[in-house]
Amino acid sequence: MARQTTYRYFAIHKPYGVLSQFTREHPAHSVLGDLYPFPNDVYPIGRLDRDSEGLLLLTNNPKINALLLSPSRGHQRTYWVQVEGAPTAEALRQLREGVDIRAKKRSFRTLPAQVRIIAPRPEVPDRDPPVRYRANIPDTWAEIKLTEGKNRQVRRMWASVGFPVLRLIRASIAGLSISPTDTPGSVRELTEEAFLKALKINRSW
Repeated sequence: MARQTTYRYFAIHKPYGVLSQFTREHPAHSVLGDLYPFPNDVYPIGRLDRDSEGLLLLTNNPKINALLLSPSRGHQRTYWVQVEGAPTAEALRQLREGVDIRAKKRSFRTLPAQVRIIAPRPEVPDRDPPVRYRANIPDTWAEIKLTEGKNRQVRRMWASVGFPVLRLIRASIAGLSISPTDTPGSVRELTEEAFLKALKINRSW
């Protein structure tokens, strides 16, 4: 009889500049294996761009990818963004109703999003390296919640309404969040029960 695989589940606070993978594309690149001695068979669920930060999930359970990332399941993702300028009421309205962006060389209409300005800024460590500062241009922190995840979608959405993203942090996926005590690079291993409960996934194996 084949031995049943022991599934393992990790939540990390991916730092800026780290690729969401284990393979280096260049000797100077930082990858997930630099953060923690993960088991050889785990892999990231979804991804964050190299210049994005925040919650990234890893597991060796092959069923989780479809259960979590399928658009039909609508798992909500929350992002904190620092944008250049002061978003107008009209820009926020457009984001809430859906905007047109390009994804994989095709035009794409985003689903309605939940958007709000955050003041004061969220309790997150300063980025290393720091975000560029320009005294004559203000910046604003906002929260945006989506149930879809096209490549660089959040950045493209904000750019489409005229407010480029300076910093992007994924704060949560469903009920699983980064914590104010989670420093960039921190790793938490969760039990299967806690992982599935937080992500509202019914066990089906």
